[in-house]
Amino acid sequence: MLRKGMFISDRYEIIDKVGSGGMSDVYKAKCHKLNRYVAIKVLKPEFSEDKNFVSKFRVEAQSAAGLSHPNIVNVFDVGEDNGIYYIVMELIEGITLKKYIERKGKLPVKEAVSILIQVAQGIEAAHNNHIIHRDIKPQNIIISKEGKVKVTDFGIARAASTNTISSNAMGSVHYISPEQAKGGFIDEKSDIYSLGITLYEMVTGRLPFEGDSTVSIALQHVQNELPSPLIYVPDLPISVEKIIEKCTQKKPDRRYLKVSSLIADLKKSLISPDEDFVQMVTLDENGATRMISDEEVSQIRKESGFERQDIDIPVIGKDNELLDPDDDDDVVVNDDLEDELEDDDNPKLDKIIAIGGIVTAVVIVIIVAFVVISFAGNGCSGSSKKDKTTAETTLDAKHTKVPNVVGLTQDEAIEKLKAATLGYKVKEEYDNKIKEGYVISTSEDADTVVEKNTTITIVVSRGSKDVEVQDVAGKTKDEAKKILTDAGFKVKLEYKADNSVELDKVISTDPVAYTQAKYGDDITIYVSSGSDSTEVLVPKIVGMSTQDAAKASLEANGLKLGEVGEMYSDTYDKGKVAKQDVEANSKVPQGTTVNIWISKGPEEKPKVPNLVGRTEDEAKALLKANGLEAGEAKSEYSDSVTSGKIISQTVQADSTVEKGSKVGYTVSKGPKPAEKPAEPEPTTKTVKKNISRDNLNVPADITSGELVADIEVKYSNKTENYTQNLGNYEEFSTATINQTVDSKAKSATITVKLDGTVVYTCDVEYLN
Repeated sequence: MLRKGMFISDRYEIIDKVGSGGMSDVYKAKCHKLNRYVAIKVLKPEFSEDKNFVSKFRVEAQSAAGLSHPNIVNVFDVGEDNGIYYIVMELIEGITLKKYIERKGKLPVKEAVSILIQVAQGIEAAHNNHIIHRDIKPQNIIISKEGKVKVTDFGIARAASTNTISSNAMGSVHYISPEQAKGGFIDEKSDIYSLGITLYEMVTGRLPFEGDSTVSIALQHVQNELPSPLIYVPDLPISVEKIIEKCTQKKPDRRYLKVSSLIADLKKSLISPDEDFVQMVTLDENGATRMISDEEVSQIRKESGFERQDIDIPVIGKDNELLDPDDDDDVVVNDDLEDELEDDDNPKLDKIIAIGGIVTAVVIVIIVAFVVISFAGNGCSGSSKKDKTTAETTLDAKHTKVPNVVGLTQDEAIEKLKAATLGYKVKEEYDNKIKEGYVISTSEDADTVVEKNTTITIVVSRGSKDVEVQDVAGKTKDEAKKILTDAGFKVKLEYKADNSVELDKVISTDPVAYTQAKYGDDITIYVSSGSDSTEVLVPKIVGMSTQDAAKASLEANGLKLGEVGEMYSDTYDKGKVAKQDVEANSKVPQGTTVNIWISKGPEEKPKVPNLVGRTEDEAKALLKANGLEAGEAKSEYSDSVTSGKIISQTVQADSTVEKGSKVGYTVSKGPKPAEKPAEPEPTTKTVKKNISRDNLNVPADITSGELVADIEVKYSNKTENYTQNLGNYEEFSTATINQTVDSKAKSATITVKLDGTVVYTCDVEYLN
């Protein structure tokens, strides 16, 4: 273990340890040559003399070193110093996507899609360089404090080729593709499957497949239908649901063929989330079932290096503890710095790979299961919304009966609905009588005849929920009712005479305040009816011809006339009672005050004034004086109307409108000025960059050689390359890279090499 203050290669000063993985530790360090902070991944001492581990460590460096993209963690340097093998990387201060999901639960759909677009862009850059990541998971995705998403850990990445089968490249079992779990051929579409599982976890807050062992989880990836994300997010937009479904098809050729196609659909889903635009690959319902031959099984075993059939191989871990190979813990991170950087190598998986046993078991068990599945019928891929058949049919071919699933568990209900060729959505509600996880009700009654594939909503109990009864004493009955209703209670009102509590204010509740009650329970609010007195019926006084008549009627019933207001009314003539604030025929305590409003007759509707020829300020003042508002103001050129005067209005003058209506208008900008001839667009641009010797990242063992700048210029439909010789490194001080290109160029990347070694690279996004 390195100590604080130690130097590697006389250049990198160790600041602190920030993470630990199965085969390496990660340190925060300072590069004194370039005066910047970096992250250094160092191979653990116990693996430094093992050629296999050193080779795997170097593969990560080689895989990532050639990648330069804003959504990939940059690798700056790689080397060895007195037996210490290390990789120098960009230091990202932030949090892994896994931790982010754990803290927030399921993410908002737009946020999840935006994150996956950035991840996919990084993976696309890797694919364009013929690199398959093979271990995409939230633990290997970092979100910086600025919100930038970066992919890291190319530790099991491989070049895409026909020899892509590798037992050592299994990745994390919760996210691996079916072909990866079987040790089969792996290409870009395997990464796309893992991207789909990652999106599933972001929007639902959970993994699609869980199990007691690595073997059981891997088997589910191969043979089980992916649980619909709608189970956990019923309002998930159809575009996102379909994107997940297409990414996670069991057969690779039914997924997106390229990450670029996935990115295009993700971007479209941000604009039109509820549009069904994802193009699914049509299933061949009449295709023949093909079984895996013994020769193919032997070939997979041979290419994967598997001949053993051990199922559970315990592995000795740190502190000589016995590790379960199925344990999914990935990283031990320093608690104080876990948000700065997280290295997510799987320590237990790495050691298991070194021993060479557990993956053998996974693949052999999966092969056996796959043969059984193939013999039984056509695959297991597809979603809950695809057409299904049933063994028994008592109705015509297009209809089925809704089974009775009330009282069953959610899983049991879903299975019965599937067996009846029905789709399903799950809605969760608290219920004090039905046990958590059991079905309360369904959207269609049992035995109802419906068309096959109809979606049935099942309401599943979340169990009972204890809620504290809030103190609402002294509040009005309406305030108290809203507070308790919002808390999830059913509210009943009861009036009680009380000499100490004001009329219509709350005396108390049952159950009393600060006690626990169940969500959905009945709560009784006791409301003061004033001092102990007789209750009387409120007469109907709306429509009475005069205020005096209303007052006489109230007093005859033991009530009092309160405030008298006025209001416009189209229903009641001027002078008649148009409204009372205590409803007629309601029971109230004797002596209650009733407020009334007298009709002013129909409100006179204003006429729209003529605005044409007036200034905008004059128009606004005129509209306000007539009880109207200024609407949208537009402007246009006019040869006949002076600039600043109104040309036209949206509502015709002298027409009658409702009070407060808006009237828009168009203001003249005067005559249209003569157009200036357009300046010719430049035909060329310049890629220009000044660099100095201090900008170069030259390994310590290289002291001379020719410096050559490669300039890659990108257009919308092509790429061009230029070369500029910068001279001998020993004599080099500063240089200006200057290349004239076509004006249609979009951006450029400058890479400086010293005898073939990359010592400097930068992106030029804005060309002069």
